[in-house]
Amino acid sequence: MEFNSSYARSVYLEDGAWKSPLFKAYLQPTKRLPEEDVTLLGRIVREPYLYIGPAAHDLSRLSKEARLVDSEHSRYRILHAQKIYKGDKVFYIRAILEK
Repeated sequence: MEFNSSYARSVYLEDGAWKSPLFKAYLQPTKRLPEEDVTLLGRIVREPYLYIGPAAHDLSRLSKEARLVDSEHSRYRILHAQKIYKGDKVFYIRAILEK
């Protein structure tokens, strides 16, 4: 069984000058409430998102400056990414992103 992308969204990755080709991934807001930080410049609202994508696009290998961009041109910072295994093979990548 492979990663099923029939209900996934089109996304791509950017890391410096590098840009990936378009691929499909699941990207949904988490059920957690948004976190707010108050800075000297004002209020910052952090919206966490759950990402589930194909094993071929390992988000854990990218730099801290890398961003995921969706079909609406929203940009997401990668907070945490991990490989999910099925047996000995990486089945998909799971990550928490911040809009």
